[in-house]
Amino acid sequence: MNVSVKGEYALQAIFDLAVHSSRNPTRIAEIAQRQSIPQKFLELILASLKQGGFVESRRGAEGGYLLARPADTITVGEVIRFVDGKAGRIGKNRRGNPFSVMWRQVDEAVSGIVDHTTFAELARDWRERQAEYVPNWDI
Repeated sequence: MNVSVKGEYALQAIFDLAVHSSRNPTRIAEIAQRQSIPQKFLELILASLKQGGFVESRRGAEGGYLLARPADTITVGEVIRFVDGKAGRIGKNRRGNPFSVMWRQVDEAVSGIVDHTTFAELARDWRERQAEYVPNWDI
């Protein structure tokens, strides 16, 4: 599955909101800095994700973005398909291509993973991996 830069940034933005979830909106500048995404590009991506029903925005001095749905109901696959469309195919399905069956199986396997991976799972796994890392301050 091919994921565009825009798709990757969209995944990172939703992941950031899932990891830093709270009742308070997160500012675009904070997401951009944490995820190393150009802020202007992130603004466009978040506007698109808002139209897709993945995020919601709040205006004002304390404004920003929140997930529109719980992180355990948003899958990686649905975000990729929303942002990149059906272009995420690995192989060409040309008639007579000796690899066409294999490429279809690869696409189905990848789809099976991304369609069942939620942002809540990713956030939980990330937090667990971060908790395992304890810096050693021995001198």
